[in-house]
Amino acid sequence: MSSSVERSSNPTAWAAFWVALAGLVLMPIPLFIGLIVGGGLSVIAAVLAVIALLKGLSRSGKGIAPVVFAAIFIALTWGGISVGGGVIW
Repeated sequence: MSSSVERSSNPTAWAAFWVALAGLVLMPIPLFIGLIVGGGLSVIAAVLAVIALLKGLSRSGKGIAPVVFAAIFIALTWGGISVGGGVIW
């Protein structure tokens, strides 16, 4: 009696979500610390988000909601860095 249960979540999407959120939270730290840590985490989150999006689309869109939020967090982090976040005191 083994039943095949399909996973409705996308663990890679959740990893992208949390890494992007951490990058957004850490980005405002001054003296280039936020630029390096927050920016680095956002780049990692972007790679994870692309992988999660491809996985989600191959499963007819299941589990891509965290990817959307991760993309928003990544855009906010990069926008904050472009106006001086993580660099200016």
